[in-house]
Amino acid sequence: MTVGRKLGRREFGALAAAGGLAMLAGPLPGQHVYKEVHALKPGEFTWHPERQPDGPVSVIVSLDEQKVHVYRNGVRIAVSTCSSGKPGHETPTGVFVVLQKDADHRSSTYNNAPMPNMNRLTWGGIALHAGNLPGYPASHGCVRLPLAFSKRLFEITHLGTPVIIAAKGSAPDNVVHPGFILSEYSETEFENVLATLEPRKHPSDWALEDAYPITSVIASSHDERIVIIENDREVADGPLIWDGKPLGPHVYILHGPDSEERGMKWEALTYDGDRAGAEHDLTRVRTDPDFAAVISEHSHPGMIFIFTDLPLHPDRRSGRDFVIMS
Repeated sequence: MTVGRKLGRREFGALAAAGGLAMLAGPLPGQHVYKEVHALKPGEFTWHPERQPDGPVSVIVSLDEQKVHVYRNGVRIAVSTCSSGKPGHETPTGVFVVLQKDADHRSSTYNNAPMPNMNRLTWGGIALHAGNLPGYPASHGCVRLPLAFSKRLFEITHLGTPVIIAAKGSAPDNVVHPGFILSEYSETEFENVLATLEPRKHPSDWALEDAYPITSVIASSHDERIVIIENDREVADGPLIWDGKPLGPHVYILHGPDSEERGMKWEALTYDGDRAGAEHDLTRVRTDPDFAAVISEHSHPGMIFIFTDLPLHPDRRSGRDFVIMS
């Protein structure tokens, strides 16, 4: 595209604020390459779904690396370069879920700018989508991706897919809790949980028009409380009983039962790079039997269980977007 005259600094700034630069440059097409992750240049990505063809997907955005890591059933299948929020418009860190998908989305804020293959993370404007990648944080808070990569990612995400945006990324671990969630193990509990979970779908099986609620459970050591959130609404809370030590910024994604160990399989991730070495241990926390039963009633494969040492305060939520912002 040829521009008839050189833009002045003030015009350039105004155009950038309106999203015009993205429209001038267009989404970066991107290139699938075969090289080491650390050697990826802006617009390059790797994509190897054959490494793990099935299972739940989770996405980790590593802000310090300016890279997006995609895991399926705990195995990394893709890495892409990205561009996150620039100074003054920083991308929030924390745990989010995909709230909406739109392959042909346009911005309602920035001059109708195209945002192809949009996975919405907050109703306030944070999303994963295709865009221009200059090699540094340059967006108004969204995470820009190469167009070709965004198409592939769009095909495997679903409503409820967890997206962890962290200062530093960490690979997930697979853990099994001896029993179910926040309760003492008993021989009858495993069968009871199986009866509860078997009729329920994983979010990856849900159609966009399905009205199933996505459950998030948050345990706060600061407030000594646990809350249950369905979609964007708090539906119940109860006491947290734990060992008194910091819980660490961890998120656990429920896969389902492990019949050999007679427990529940979880994918465990850390959403704050400063605590990436903290041990994943679900046995440290529990609640009273009455509230454990309430959690069980709201649980489904794909639900998210979060540890935090932050207060359960509205300022830590982003309205209807909530899971948790660090």
